[in-house]
Amino acid sequence: MTSLTSPQPPAPAVALAASARGLTKSFGRGDTLVHALRGVDLDLPAGRFTAIMGPSGSGKSTLMHCLAGLDQPTDGSVTVAGQALDGLDDDALTRFRRDHVGFVFQAFNLLPMLSAEQNIWLPTELAGIGGRDRDATLRRRFDGIVETLGLTARLSHRPAELSGGQQQRVAIARALLSAPAIVFADEPTGNLDSSSSAEVLSLLRQSVRELGQTVVMVTHENEAATYADDVIVLADGRITERRGEAS
Repeated sequence: MTSLTSPQPPAPAVALAASARGLTKSFGRGDTLVHALRGVDLDLPAGRFTAIMGPSGSGKSTLMHCLAGLDQPTDGSVTVAGQALDGLDDDALTRFRRDHVGFVFQAFNLLPMLSAEQNIWLPTELAGIGGRDRDATLRRRFDGIVETLGLTARLSHRPAELSGGQQQRVAIARALLSAPAIVFADEPTGNLDSSSSAEVLSLLRQSVRELGQTVVMVTHENEAATYADDVIVLADGRITERRGEAS
């Protein structure tokens, strides 16, 4: 029988999709200086849905932009999918985002002259990393995603022929297609009614549960945050509360 005092094996390390250390971001100078982030330390576990919350001006969108490599921090470090972003020049950072990061924004950012299917495929085809007729593995992933998101019957429709919720589903499918290490969603339900909002949040939750995706969502809505595994709350550029595994 093993003694309670016997050495125990170390707990397995939690895989991280992204992390930040000492993250600061300031805008302006002198009397107009604003400290958007003030020394944020954060680990985001892979395969989970994390909500970043806080009032307007709390720094939540700035944090997301720095984590996603869309903005450069004033100080501190960011690592995504094992890659330190501060060591990348602009071209390398662009390639890294293309290959490893997905984005879902409040504005759907769909091209109006293209069908839903064409909009979903567009980033991978522009990047030359696959296509509808060139990559069987990607095609299977496409078929699985559009079925999961309930888009199969809407693929030939243009954005103007889709509801707001359906357009956001297309944007989510586009973000998921390349199997990114992490998907950042910035107020993804901001332009939707309550019914469509619940539908989109459920689909993001489903992408984590069924596709193993990592999702980080910025929101100011308490109801939206209930769909997440983990919640990070910011105020005045600092983390004031952590719930779940994010630390």
